[in-house]
Amino acid sequence: MDFIKLLTYKAQTIIGNPEILEFIVNNRFLLIFLVIVLLKLKYATYSSLWMSSLINIPGTVLHEGMHFLIGLFFNAYPTKFDLWPKKDGFGNYVMGSVGFRNITFYNALPAAMAPLLLLPIGYYFNRWYFNNVDITLLNYLGYILLQTVIIENAVPSTTDFKVGFSYPLGLLLYGCILTFAVIYIL
Repeated sequence: MDFIKLLTYKAQTIIGNPEILEFIVNNRFLLIFLVIVLLKLKYATYSSLWMSSLINIPGTVLHEGMHFLIGLFFNAYPTKFDLWPKKDGFGNYVMGSVGFRNITFYNALPAAMAPLLLLPIGYYFNRWYFNNVDITLLNYLGYILLQTVIIENAVPSTTDFKVGFSYPLGLLLYGCILTFAVIYIL
């Protein structure tokens, strides 16, 4: 029993040490290592539908939620919102999906690339977090977990790219809008 108390005391002393906390928070190698470990643990769950769904539900809600909201905003008329993982015909899991009734040239690209809007959310969360939260080891690990979920789920899927780039007129429209914004606004 004394060994467990001593071990707990030593662990609290190490974790609570400001120099060690500063080393952990400012060490980019350790940050990248932790993110890769998190992703490896996530992909290790893909052999089990239950574990896969438990691990992926938060990110799937964010990813599919962005499709739904932007599709609604651009009149794509979302008809189906599915968050439960399913196996496709090739044995892979499809984590979620949003079906649309009115995909056209003007809304295909925004509705399909909508998860990219998670990137500014992650950026502003990062700024807010380090200005407003007292950094502890547990808080920092939670921050890494949350940012990993946000950033990983901001990446559009291959299906998103196929839908988004299926209307050349839409690509031309948004290319012109982007060019105008870069030249005259930024």
